[in-house]
Amino acid sequence: MNTGENGDVMRAIAISEFGATPVRMNLPVPEPGPGEALVKIVAAGLNPVDWKIADGMLKDTVPHSFPLVLGLDGAGVVASVGEDARFRVGEQVFGRFFGVPRGLGTYAEYTIAAADDVVARMPEGMLYSLAAAVPTAGMTALAVVEEGRIEGGQSVLVIGATGGVGQPVVRLASRRGAMVIATARPDMAQRMRTLGAAETVDHTRGDTAALVREIRPDGVDAILDMVGDRPAAERLAGLLRPGGVYVSTVWGVDPDALEARGLRGVNISYPPTPELLERVVELLGTGEMLIDVDEEVSLEDAPAALARSRAGRARGKTVIRP
Repeated sequence: MNTGENGDVMRAIAISEFGATPVRMNLPVPEPGPGEALVKIVAAGLNPVDWKIADGMLKDTVPHSFPLVLGLDGAGVVASVGEDARFRVGEQVFGRFFGVPRGLGTYAEYTIAAADDVVARMPEGMLYSLAAAVPTAGMTALAVVEEGRIEGGQSVLVIGATGGVGQPVVRLASRRGAMVIATARPDMAQRMRTLGAAETVDHTRGDTAALVREIRPDGVDAILDMVGDRPAAERLAGLLRPGGVYVSTVWGVDPDALEARGLRGVNISYPPTPELLERVVELLGTGEMLIDVDEEVSLEDAPAALARSRAGRARGKTVIRP
């Protein structure tokens, strides 16, 4: 990958250092190297991990280049290719791009699809907004439900149910026959029921564990948590029946402590793969998974959208339109 040798400039949302506020920058358009494709981004998906990366989540584990363009998920059109690239110019592609450490995220007019990125051709008829929203949320939701071994007849509490990952988790779990209790404010309760939740709990009304006990005095078989830290997880784990499981996407679980109580704890750490992305597309096609695009914003409005995500005010998925 080369950057900017042709002199072209693109708009992007980037940071100059970890901890800096994401801002719009004019940066060189990257050029594809061998096995790579330059993708003109039509839509980029916003994920909480994007602002966490901006804060420095990976600074001690992965070398990074600055300015660092944010964004892992995207969809667009192949604009040019390097030697031996797997895509052709003009093809519509989407997926999980791994260029962020090199400074090449999807919050930009262009990015690079490398040979080992989880990027595929878009299914016929799929909208760019959905294609951009799907990769991280869909693959994470599938991993959550499968690691939880969710099946029919179980009672399942979903924490963070109204978010971009929580909504497909509710759908997947309910379609597997589980009785789902979803945390949601009153204005999102109907959406949760549409996705398949049997009950909702307004987590802003008081202690979530106590509210769930009112519905399920004997507890639940599984807790699938997209937001809770370790203290919150420790409080909620008291709801689990013997042999129950607590799955966290934010590493809020202490598996050893739960095992000592006859419970199973799982912190989700999954490698995105082409096969996993293909399974997500299949589930979307059958209706077993639904991903809701809550809002579309311009590139210039992306920093404000990141701030809403950080504050926990996002619902469903936010898509950025460069």
